[in-house]
Amino acid sequence: MNDSPLITARDLVLKHNDRSLLDHATLGIHEGDRIGLVGRNGAGKSTFLRILTGDLAPDEGEIIRRRDLITGYLPQNFELDPKSTVLAAVREGARFVFNLIHQFETLPGHTRRHDDLEEQINRLDGWTLDSRIRTALNQLDCPADERLIEGLSGGERRRVALARALVSHPDLLILDEPTNHLDTASVEWITEFLASYSGALLVVTHDRYFLDSVANRIVELRNGIFEPYEGNYTDYLVQRAEKLASEEQVEHKRQMFLRRELDWVRRRPKAQTSKSKVRLDRFFEIEGDAPPDSESEMELVIPPPPQLGNRIVDLTGVSIEFAGRALFSDLDFSLSPRDRIGITGRNGLGKTTLLRLILGQLAPTRGDVKIGQLTRFNYVDQDRLQLREDRTVLEEVSDGTEFVQWGESKLSLRAYLKRFLFTDDRITTRVEHLSGGERSRLLLARILKQGGNLLILDEPTNDLDLPTLRVLEEALLSFPGCVLLVSHDRYFLNRVCTGILAFEGDARVVQSVGNFDDYLVQKNRRITPSAIPAAVPTGAKGGAPSAKPVSATAAGPKGRKLNFKEQRELEGMEASIHECEARIGELEALFAEPDFHQTHRHRTTELNAELDAGRARLELLFRRWEELEALRVPSGA
Repeated sequence: MNDSPLITARDLVLKHNDRSLLDHATLGIHEGDRIGLVGRNGAGKSTFLRILTGDLAPDEGEIIRRRDLITGYLPQNFELDPKSTVLAAVREGARFVFNLIHQFETLPGHTRRHDDLEEQINRLDGWTLDSRIRTALNQLDCPADERLIEGLSGGERRRVALARALVSHPDLLILDEPTNHLDTASVEWITEFLASYSGALLVVTHDRYFLDSVANRIVELRNGIFEPYEGNYTDYLVQRAEKLASEEQVEHKRQMFLRRELDWVRRRPKAQTSKSKVRLDRFFEIEGDAPPDSESEMELVIPPPPQLGNRIVDLTGVSIEFAGRALFSDLDFSLSPRDRIGITGRNGLGKTTLLRLILGQLAPTRGDVKIGQLTRFNYVDQDRLQLREDRTVLEEVSDGTEFVQWGESKLSLRAYLKRFLFTDDRITTRVEHLSGGERSRLLLARILKQGGNLLILDEPTNDLDLPTLRVLEEALLSFPGCVLLVSHDRYFLNRVCTGILAFEGDARVVQSVGNFDDYLVQKNRRITPSAIPAAVPTGAKGGAPSAKPVSATAAGPKGRKLNFKEQRELEGMEASIHECEARIGELEALFAEPDFHQTHRHRTTELNAELDAGRARLELLFRRWEELEALRVPSGA
C-alpha cells in the first residue's frame, strides 16, 4: 500500500438539526483500500460520501485530494438525463476518457502531448472502453441501448447508473448501495469485477455477503467519528464484539471505583492533607469521564399470528403467460407450517407475479391456486407504503386506534413504537424530520402491526441498515407462521430460509430444500451427470440434493437394466419410505400437541430442522424410487 493517501478527510464537522453527524472525523483512503463504510441509517454515511465527492461542504474540516485523482461515484439518489438513451448515459460515465481518445486521434504523432495522452489512455485502459461498456450493460441486465431513460423503472435506472460509474476504471470508486434492485447474478458479476479492479473502493452497502467478498477494511461511522477495523465484514463482527466487551469491562471497573471512592468522599476527613486532595481530584476526574455510548437494539417482534389451517397455499399445474411469453409453466407448490421460502432469480422472470397470483391479484393462465380458509396475508410491497410528511410517528401508525392487537391481548402504540427504537420525543416528531433509518423503522412498524399468519415480503432488505437487518432476521426465525420472501440478499437468504424457489429462466422454476448456498450445491449436482446418488442414506436427518426441480434430468440411459446394487436398493426402498413417513408423522403430531411450546421450547429449532430434513429425504426417496422403477420397467415395455 502506498503511504500517500489518494484522498483524506480531516477533522470533519457537520451538524444537522442540532445533531452532530460528523464530530472532528478523520479518514484516509489509500491505494489498494477496499473499504466498507457501515453504520446505522441516519448516521451520516451518504452525507460523508457527498462531502468526499465535493457535492456538499462540511461545517469544519477539509478534504485533501491527490492531484489528478479520478473518481467514479454512484450516489444513492442519482440523476440521469431523462432524454438520454441507455447507451449514451453509460458512455457519459467515461466522457473524460473519450475526450482523451478524441484529442489523441486529432493530434499529430510524435509530439510530447501525443505521447502524454497515449500514456494516460493506457493507464485508464481506454482502448478497451467500448468492450467494457458492452460487458457492463449485459452483465447488469440493463435495458436495450436505444431505450430512453425517462421510460425506465427505478430499478432499471439504478442498473444504468451503476454501469456508468464502473466503466471508467477510476482511481477511486465510491458506491452508495450498489446492490439495491440487483439480482444475485448481477451482484456476483460486480463482486468478480471488483476482485480484479485495480483502483481503491469505498462502498456503503447493507449486503453482507458483498462486504465479505470485496472489503479488506471496515470503517464504522459511530457517534460522529470513524472507527476502523481490518478485514472483511465477518472480521469486523468479531473485532467489534471484542471491543464492546472490553468497553463494558472498563466501565464496570470505573463504576466499582466510583462506588468505593464515593463512600470515602462521604466520610472525608476534615483535615485536607495533600494525599486526600489528590484522591478527591482523582474521584472527580473519573466521575466526569463519560461512560461508553450504549446502542439501543431494535426489538422487532412480529405480532403473534392466528392459527394456520391444514391448507395454507396450494398451487397445482400453475402457468402464467403475458403477450405469448411464459413466465413459468406447470408449477406445483405448497406451503407447510413454519416454512420460510426464499424466492430468487433474475429480475423480470416472474417472482413478483407469483406473489400476486398467491394474493389473488392475478389469475393464472392455467392451473389452480387454492388458499386455506384460515390463511391471513400480510404483504410488504416492493415499493412499500408512502409516508405522510405532515404527520407524527404516532399518527402514521395509529390509524385512529391507540392499541396494537397482540395475540389475545393488546399492546399500546407507544410501547409498540418503543420496540422500534422510537423514544418518547421521537414518537411525537413529524415524519418530515425523521432520518432515513427512522423512516425505514416506521414503515416496518406500520406494516407489521397488520398481523397475519402468512408474511409475504418483496425485497425486504432494501434500505435497511445492518443492525435492523439482523433484528429482522431474528424476528423471522422466531415467527410461528409462514414466510414467503423475494430477495437477492444472499446472506439474508442463508440465515432465514428453509427452502428456495429459484426462477432460472426459460419458464423454469426449481424448488430446493435448505438455504441459498444449499440451492447452489443442488444446482451444481443437477448440472453434473453424477448428480443422482447411487444410494440414499438411512438416517432421519439425511440431506437432500433437491426437492422439486420443475425440469428434471432423465432417469437413465434408454435400455439399461438395473445392476445388482440397484436391484437391492429398490427392494429396500419401500421400507425406507415407510420408515421416513412414520418419523415425519411422529414429528408433525408432536408439533400439534397443545403444550408443545412449553414442553419442547428448548428443542424447537432442532425438531424443525429434523422435520425439514425428513421431508426432503422423503422427496428424494420417491424420486429415486421412480428412477429405479423406470429402469426396471422400460417405457416401451
